[in-house]
Amino acid sequence: MPPQSVQLTIYCLCAAWCRTCDAYVEVFESLKQAWPRNVSWVWVDIEDHADLLDDVDVENFPSLLVTSGEYVYFFGPVLPQKAIATQLVERVLAGKIDPQEVNALQALNQRFFNSALHGKSPQQI
Repeated sequence: MPPQSVQLTIYCLCAAWCRTCDAYVEVFESLKQAWPRNVSWVWVDIEDHADLLDDVDVENFPSLLVTSGEYVYFFGPVLPQKAIATQLVERVLAGKIDPQEVNALQALNQRFFNSALHGKSPQQI
């Protein structure tokens, strides 16, 4: 169970051609403002970073990958609403979601962690 002081990294997997993702940029930026200290928010264009995805398919947008260190707590599409992501983050921080033990997602998390994606905003990617 992660304590409130845990550092989460949340990757938003989107595509430049996706109009839903365009609309989610504003939501994503407001989420970054809500948790400036213990959550890092990383925007990932799946076409620009297809090499990092390897065998993980992203079928719906936006999709979030919620991680802390080596642990993956969530991977999947979310409705493009701030309240949905807010509830997800709060549940992970409260220890109400257990880490997933899916090798492909753990490997994806490691590839993202080792890449130069951290700290980039949607406009930079």
